[in-house]
Amino acid sequence: MDFSERIIEWYKKNRRDLPWRETSDPYAIWLSEIILQQTRVAQGLAYYIRFLEAFPTVNHLAEATEEQVLKLWQGLGYYSRARNMHAAAREIVERYEGKFPDNYYDIRSLKGVGDYTAAAISSFAFGLPFPVLDGNVVRVISRFFGITTPYDRVEGKSQIRKALNSVFDPKHPAEFNQAVMEFGALQCIPSAPSCTTCIFVDSCTAFEKGKVKELPVKSSKTQVKPRYFHYLIINDGDETFIKRRGVGDIWQGLYEFPLIQTLSAISPEELMQHPDWKRWKGKYTWKITQIHTGIRHVLSHRILHVSFYEIYGRISKLPPGVIKIKKTALENYAVPVLIEKYLKKQ
Repeated sequence: MDFSERIIEWYKKNRRDLPWRETSDPYAIWLSEIILQQTRVAQGLAYYIRFLEAFPTVNHLAEATEEQVLKLWQGLGYYSRARNMHAAAREIVERYEGKFPDNYYDIRSLKGVGDYTAAAISSFAFGLPFPVLDGNVVRVISRFFGITTPYDRVEGKSQIRKALNSVFDPKHPAEFNQAVMEFGALQCIPSAPSCTTCIFVDSCTAFEKGKVKELPVKSSKTQVKPRYFHYLIINDGDETFIKRRGVGDIWQGLYEFPLIQTLSAISPEELMQHPDWKRWKGKYTWKITQIHTGIRHVLSHRILHVSFYEIYGRISKLPPGVIKIKKTALENYAVPVLIEKYLKKQ
């Protein structure tokens, strides 16, 4: 029994029952793939169900506003996925009259769709012979073949793809792709995999050479940079102030409280001397009612050190983009997850 036969047989016995595996609808499969990028299945499942309920077809998604999409996405992170998904839905309506494209290259041309996602949709929805290459597959193939070239380099990715193609089953592409990804998620996991009970214990190069912990190899880690956020929650009676984040930074399109950023940690007294503090305050007297500091929020390439200043007062002249809303209306706006968590504790 060769690699593909073994892993498909394993998959039939060990696969998880997930709703996107019970459909060949390319729209539903596409939704699941976008949602599950950088997201655990346990968390992504609820979002998948909510999105299908809110937008049962690609036309419904295309007709939604960006704010509606971001609000439903709130809490998943990596918000560019939601914006790209929304843009792609409109592409499908405009270019393909609302019918999801049925070939790899047209699918690949959609906004936010890369090689992996195009291969997944092509194989799962249309049975086309395109192998998928995600993090789970990289790990399984690197270990099985003993590939030591870093996978985040062109040479390493090429070696892994070549090895994957050598065991790929073009007659059963959907089953094979699901099987390798599931195997990486459940059996050939990053840390402490159960190698002695693995179906490839007799043929895995990494196990044979004692290199399971070392593979796959990544050339370098992303440098994580700190940023210091000071949110001003300005309460003017039953109203407060928020602003929508612009393009070119994290959380594009989401709403937040007036924000002062600093290059390093500063004290409340130092913050009150900051030019932006004085600009927001203007001629009015502000009374600080509460300060919440020491909050850390970790992103893929940044660590945010966050403080929330609850202030009783008002802003004399609203700066561009700032709007005044009822506090009770905050729940209608899509906000970053760290603000959502803060509001839930209040």
